[in-house]
Amino acid sequence: MNASRILWLPLAAAMVLGFAGLGPAAAQTPPVAAAPNDPFGEEVMLSDKTIVYLAGSGLWDTAFETIVGAFKTVYGVMEKQGLKAAGAPMTIYTATDDTGFQFQAAVPVAQAPNLPPGSEVKVGRSPAGKALKFVHRGSYDAMDTTYDAITNHLDEKRLDAMDLFVEQYMKDPVTTPEDDLVIEIYVPLK
Repeated sequence: MNASRILWLPLAAAMVLGFAGLGPAAAQTPPVAAAPNDPFGEEVMLSDKTIVYLAGSGLWDTAFETIVGAFKTVYGVMEKQGLKAAGAPMTIYTATDDTGFQFQAAVPVAQAPNLPPGSEVKVGRSPAGKALKFVHRGSYDAMDTTYDAITNHLDEKRLDAMDLFVEQYMKDPVTTPEDDLVIEIYVPLK
């Protein structure tokens, strides 16, 4: 994974303070993996949802495997508890650096369940508020191009992003072949 994806959160913050991008033409060009009608920087309002999630950390070299493993754990707890998903699974990235990341593998549910004490899966709330929406199609490892385009878009528009981002999977990452993924990326704004 290249440095643009690895350092996305710190770079997004730096760009708001004037970090140089690739210029207006690059900032307006959606990544190659996007379909022509996919949103690119569309402003949306994220709604607050009840989620069950597993918090963890991982290395970029094995990011997809780490995230899929976390979702398998969440799905296992949901099955044991008789919980049904009330929306698409999502990864909420809470911190990144040059080698790894911290995240929550989350699934929305209709109401907060009573999980057993000591459960590694917790109940929480998803990020809410104004965000920009982007779409990536294809493998997880090929997302560098998408994140480069997002970074350039934020720089061009001089937008102030929060220090987190959300990947919502329109096709289940556990059962979908990696090259067939469709991922909505939400960048919450300050």
